[in-house]
Amino acid sequence: MNDATNVLDDLNDRSREVFRRVVEAYLDSGDPVGSRTLTRSLSEKVSAATIRNVMQDLEYLGLLDSPHVSAGRIPTQMGLRMFVDGLLEVGDLTDSDREKIDATLSSNQGDVGGMLDRVGSALSGVTQGASLVLTPKHEAEIRHIEFVSLAHDRALVVLVFSDGHVENRLFTPPPGQTPSSMREAANFLNALIEGKTLTEVRKFIQTEIGSRRQEIDSLAQEMVESGLAVWDGGEGDAARLIVRGRANLLNESGPQGELDRIRTLFDDLERKRDIAEFLELAEQGEGVRIFIGSENKLFSLSGSSLVVSPYMNSDRKIIGAVGVIGPTRLNYGRIVPIVDYTAQLVGKLISDRN
Repeated sequence: MNDATNVLDDLNDRSREVFRRVVEAYLDSGDPVGSRTLTRSLSEKVSAATIRNVMQDLEYLGLLDSPHVSAGRIPTQMGLRMFVDGLLEVGDLTDSDREKIDATLSSNQGDVGGMLDRVGSALSGVTQGASLVLTPKHEAEIRHIEFVSLAHDRALVVLVFSDGHVENRLFTPPPGQTPSSMREAANFLNALIEGKTLTEVRKFIQTEIGSRRQEIDSLAQEMVESGLAVWDGGEGDAARLIVRGRANLLNESGPQGELDRIRTLFDDLERKRDIAEFLELAEQGEGVRIFIGSENKLFSLSGSSLVVSPYMNSDRKIIGAVGVIGPTRLNYGRIVPIVDYTAQLVGKLISDRN
């Protein structure tokens, strides 16, 4: 990223303007941009031949590419990154976009999951892209845990949270479990978990099992690990990725190979790969972040771009994220304020509920 910024600083005024015009025209149309097109829009009157020479220099620097012989140029991933970092002009949220988002979220009724479903639909509708919404986990402190045997191959783990919330999950216990081993596992956990969230427990429990092996036999250890694993990537109030508007991308006209890459992306999303990393991406910096192509491994195969922003609760803790995914020729200047506004609104609505 720094290398790209240095390249931008080294360009003269004419090269910067040609580069900016090429990228803006490409983002607007999705088509390669030729020199004759630019001669009509440049502030300085220069010949098409001069512009072609500038474009060749930009291609040599790795900022532009020629998809076909004798065709126009399109920005490379490095060129898009440089444009986003150094030349992108982010507009204000339009009244129309604000009204559409507000109208969808004006009803603060129902559960959080329903509200976030509406957020996803609103984002995909307003941006005409695909929306991603990572829902918050239930992160209250745990008060008590209990294992209940239902059959030789089925058990129930019950979590009671300090805010009164109760979760029940079915799981398959290790072979040979007994009522005694289940009580031992629960006692071991209850001595450790009070005042900790489930996330904190996961980080803490493996170390404790290793250092206190004498206090818990191997069968109870398996019970602990099996019962806690029920919450890893589970349903219910665990983190959930909501994807809306996939048809907006699949219906885009484009080469078959591009559509296949988009389908691969959605297959990965539906299998919930890298959801934790999706949130980590948002946590790496406040505000809206833009990932282009292979900068985010989750989207590297599809060559897509992601505009994402975290949202926070009343304690200013990041609990989820909202984003828009689309082709690399997204209208970044319009999408950024939409994602930013939506993330702030979701954080406020969730804080108000609590």
